[in-house]
Amino acid sequence: MSEQPLPREIRCVLVPVGQLRLLLPNATVAEVITLSKPEPVAGAPDWLLGRIAWRGWRVPLVSFTRLAGVGEGDSELSMRVAVLKALGDHPELPFIAILTQGFPRLTTLNAELIIPTHDGSPLPPGTRAHVLVRDDEAMIPDLEAIEATLLDILGQTEPAPAG
Repeated sequence: MSEQPLPREIRCVLVPVGQLRLLLPNATVAEVITLSKPEPVAGAPDWLLGRIAWRGWRVPLVSFTRLAGVGEGDSELSMRVAVLKALGDHPELPFIAILTQGFPRLTTLNAELIIPTHDGSPLPPGTRAHVLVRDDEAMIPDLEAIEATLLDILGQTEPAPAG
């Protein structure tokens, strides 16, 4: 059995959140939708805005700027939601929603186009890396850590499917 070579290029999206951008693989984004009023989650931190209804699921809605404590926060202008496919293969949390301003921008990247810009100080919560992508500063979110935190907050007792 031969090993498959890694792709030389990957299709990504730059998702605008507050005054910064998140860099994600394009395959992670399930859909970008209009923001609807989230259903509150009792005892949740301020960055967990609640749950939104999406395709029969109650998806947790995260403010990345609040979670990471970065930027000016979330503007009310052009408020959208990027629904992301969760990576952890947990049946109770198949999707996570991130508050965004506007629409993600598609881009094709390779290793030479992503330049780490981290200065060695501790990264903000929910962040895997700071990078420069062409002329855009971006953050790569730590989706696995965000998922794990959401699972802890939401617990195993609250079902995610909408009824």
